[in-house]
Amino acid sequence: MSDLELAYDLTLDEQRRRSAVLAALGDEWDPIAVLADEEKAYDLLYSGLDAEQQRIYDELVSAGVLPDRTATRATD
Repeated sequence: MSDLELAYDLTLDEQRRRSAVLAALGDEWDPIAVLADEEKAYDLLYSGLDAEQQRIYDELVSAGVLPDRTATRATD
């Protein structure tokens, strides 16, 4: 029995998937606004931490579990 090699081009399936995702999002979806709202949510989530919570947060950032949110921000 000879070795059988199969190949399948996923390009058409990927195009269908992307079209379906964009159709589901609708015309009013604004990715820039979504990202800005997400940043605001993270700011709220990590604001007002007490000393112990801040220490744990800092440990998680230094361990690479959470991203360092201050390192990728542009200056205001």
